[in-house]
Amino acid sequence: MTDERPNPDELLAKVQAEESLSARGRLKIFFGMAPGVGKTYAMLEAARKTAKEGTDVVIGYVEPHARPETQALVLGLDVLPRRVVSYGGVTLEEFDLEGALARKPQILIVDELAHTNAPGSTHERRWQDVEQVLAAGIDVYTTLNVQHIESLNDVVAQITGIVVRETVSDAVFERADEIELVDISPDDLLERLREGKVYVPAQAQRAIEHFFQKGNLIALRELAMRQAAERVDAQMGEFRRIHAIDRTWPAAERLLVCVGPSPMSARLIRATRRIAAGLKAPWLAVHVESPPSAALPFADRERLAQHMRLAEQLGGETVTLAGNDVAGEVVAYAREHNVTKIIAGKPQQSRWRDLTRGSYVYELTRRCGDIDVYIISGEGETPAPKAARAQQADRDWFPFLGALGTVAVCTAIGFLMSRHFAPTNIVMVYLLGILAVSLRWGRWPSILSSVLGVAAFDFCFVPPQYTFAVADTEYLFTFAVMLFTGLVISTLTARLGFQAEAARDRERRTAALFATTRELSSLEDRRAIIEAGLRHVTDLLAADACVLTPDAAGRLTQHACGSRGYQPHERENAVARWVLEHGKPAGRGTQTLPAAESLHLPLLAASGAVGVLAVRFPADRPPPAPAQIHLLETLGGLIALSLERAALAHESEQRLIQVEAEKLRSSLLSAVSHDLRTPLAAIAGASSTLLEADRALPPEARRELTQSIVDETDRLNRLVANLLDMTRLEGGAMVVEKQWQGVEEIIGVVLSRLAARLASHRVEVKLPQHLPLVPFDDLLIQQVLVNLLENAVKYAPEDSQITISAKPEPTAVTIEVADEGPGIPAGDEERIFDKFHRGSTAKGRAGVGLGLAICRGIVNLHGGRIWAQNRPQRGAAFRFTLPIEGTPPKLDAVAAASATEQLTG
Repeated sequence: MTDERPNPDELLAKVQAEESLSARGRLKIFFGMAPGVGKTYAMLEAARKTAKEGTDVVIGYVEPHARPETQALVLGLDVLPRRVVSYGGVTLEEFDLEGALARKPQILIVDELAHTNAPGSTHERRWQDVEQVLAAGIDVYTTLNVQHIESLNDVVAQITGIVVRETVSDAVFERADEIELVDISPDDLLERLREGKVYVPAQAQRAIEHFFQKGNLIALRELAMRQAAERVDAQMGEFRRIHAIDRTWPAAERLLVCVGPSPMSARLIRATRRIAAGLKAPWLAVHVESPPSAALPFADRERLAQHMRLAEQLGGETVTLAGNDVAGEVVAYAREHNVTKIIAGKPQQSRWRDLTRGSYVYELTRRCGDIDVYIISGEGETPAPKAARAQQADRDWFPFLGALGTVAVCTAIGFLMSRHFAPTNIVMVYLLGILAVSLRWGRWPSILSSVLGVAAFDFCFVPPQYTFAVADTEYLFTFAVMLFTGLVISTLTARLGFQAEAARDRERRTAALFATTRELSSLEDRRAIIEAGLRHVTDLLAADACVLTPDAAGRLTQHACGSRGYQPHERENAVARWVLEHGKPAGRGTQTLPAAESLHLPLLAASGAVGVLAVRFPADRPPPAPAQIHLLETLGGLIALSLERAALAHESEQRLIQVEAEKLRSSLLSAVSHDLRTPLAAIAGASSTLLEADRALPPEARRELTQSIVDETDRLNRLVANLLDMTRLEGGAMVVEKQWQGVEEIIGVVLSRLAARLASHRVEVKLPQHLPLVPFDDLLIQQVLVNLLENAVKYAPEDSQITISAKPEPTAVTIEVADEGPGIPAGDEERIFDKFHRGSTAKGRAGVGLGLAICRGIVNLHGGRIWAQNRPQRGAAFRFTLPIEGTPPKLDAVAAASATEQLTG
């Protein structure tokens, strides 16, 4: 009786998955082959039916197709107002994501899942909006055409000759809870086009001549149906897995062919390919590694690898299983994957061998249940030449000699025990010896040790001794049990060893893949990714490896090599070039360019081949088996995805830099154009007035105009100087020439330079006695103080006080410029030092917004820091530090005190 109880682990996984998705909305996609098949109409009909049942249904966005029958279905349903976006002088209407999240209906109708949103929207694509809506727990109905699925983009372009730019990630389509195929015949769709039900007549005619050709529609219809069928098949497989249904559901044909080292397997593979092509069904080529197959000679292993490669070349999926029960493993895998037909070869062995060792075909047909089994005859195995047979018969006799020696040792131990123990106890010694032989050398030597152990026990310890005669017939039963126990021990131990080796191999591969994934996911540098990937490849397969990637000119560049310095020569590079261009493996162990010394695998990512992984195995090793190639392909895929991720990150960074540069350019043009025009206009106005009405103007007016020209010229000069300083700072061209100087002197120079601008404010200088000398560039620090004082003049009201102070610290001197202005808006304490950031409370013109940015750049060059904060009473305080590094020269104390008194007095 078949046990159909669900697997507890799978039930737990299902419950956990349902819990994780319980807060997520359900997505239903109305899917079609092309525009005009009626997706929107079907979606609105379903929405109206659901709304009549009392469900809160809201239309978030429905494409305005100007079709009366479609527009009529909108009536009576709540419609969310659209978001109006102006772009390029055109007014666009878009889906209002924020409004939908605030409204939060039970079901939201959003047409055209692949639509690209207008610039300035929250997301670039509408499917990203839908993902956010689903995450909020809102169910969504939407529409999608087959040409918008990302993985089919190239296929659709080949069919129609038109590249579709708006695509939806396959993951979104696969995560949909329900897919409803909306289908009409190509003739009916063309008729709808001619009647103007899809596009306006002029546009419809162009569509019929290009995208909507009948042949294109037939191909797109097949693609849409296949996508829907694959989706249904995946849902059926998930249902069978969750409910532990091991019976085959022949909803669609799926074939499985059993592959082994026999030459007959090639004919089976070709026959399976013909059957699958006739049924238009997928097929699998399965090989089961058992203890006997693990000891296959080199020629058989090579033939098996060729058979698996042949299956892959003919379009089959190759699978390698491990187990002792070959027929059981095949049937279990077939049931798990809903296989409907199993193809196996007609047995070529004798009937006697079937009786003694069992018949694989018999076991397969007995256990298959409702799965059809096809037995196909093939060419008999060609007899091997005598030399080959002799070579095959020349086995390694050391394990058998070891078994013989082990029996001899057990016999010697038995002689030592015979004086104190009964003969039946000596049997245990032989059984331990059989176990040791089985663990050390495997099945056949242990069987030999079982037979020899029984014979030695009879000859040496059973009366009459030293003959094979048996006086007590009870020992015959002892011999039988001893032989049977030895055979069972040898068989079970061999199976255990095989299973342990298979488990170790799986664990090794799994651990290698996990370690590779974990390390590559943490790397961003391209070279580091390649080196880490190659290290794992060489450690896992004990082979040399290197990665070749194309440069900007298309030439292959070798980025890293294996531990032994593998340097591919020019012929190997030609193989790598072929692999890169065709995206298929080539080289040793494949059917393409097999004479190459290395195996070349393409590093395939979503964007295509990003490089080639070349692996060179030692010459004395056989070509890589399919399992090794699959492992290499998996490792290569991880490397390729990591390289693509790094490239995308770099591209994203470059785009961000471009965006920031564009913002900077726009800000610069906006600020500079205004601040250049203003003084130029004043200069032009004053100079033209002086030129045209010079004699008519009184001296006071002429002086005022002349002074305005001077003032505006000075302002223009400062603007240009700030721009040049900012350019020098960002370009690294500004050089700091530090000299030991007194802070008092630099403050005095700055106050003298700004005497006219500071005339409307009260300036107070607070400097302590005996300020230490500080190393700084006097011209640059003058610029810092000038910018800070000019900033204070801009924002502080007239007749208010501006305070300049300095405070010595153990390793630096802190200088402060404080005013009594409106202060700094909360949160802007750091932003005010950004380029082109201008405050909103300045008196008159606020300037370009470079002064404080230049201050920060200069102070940073000196190794100090600058910051700003609001004062407790009123106004803002700007402080910066100048580090004291080294030993200052001696300063005349009297001269220093005098300078300080002059400033503070």
